[in-house]
Amino acid sequence: MHSIVNKIILGKKALIAKDYFTNDEIVPLVIVKFTCNTCNHINVLEITPYESGFPIFQLYNEDKVLTKTELLNNNVVKTTSPGRIHFGELTVNELPTLYFGTQCESCKSNYIGVFSYGEKQPGLTVLDISGIWEYQEL
Repeated sequence: MHSIVNKIILGKKALIAKDYFTNDEIVPLVIVKFTCNTCNHINVLEITPYESGFPIFQLYNEDKVLTKTELLNNNVVKTTSPGRIHFGELTVNELPTLYFGTQCESCKSNYIGVFSYGEKQPGLTVLDISGIWEYQEL
């Protein structure tokens, strides 16, 4: 997993085997499988809570990588309600939201993944993957 610093264009969303994990499914990490849109290779990622990912703010801060509009129009994130704005202006499932860059293990196509992690309600901790999208650098 890596951060993305150059401007990108989002492409097609990849097929993810499972995108919502709760409580014990999250400890110590989550195994995510997604299918490459280009070569159909099944890629395997590990997301470790509090270790994996980069703040989503890095993507839309000063429109460096993507604009807020691009993120919203592609259903990557939603606008956060006023009562949860401390998690950021744009979130997934109104929880702290992170992203990561990765590549297909087989054909090296570029992908960006976005997920949230946190306590949704007392006793319910969730890791919710918004999606994994192909991208092209500009």
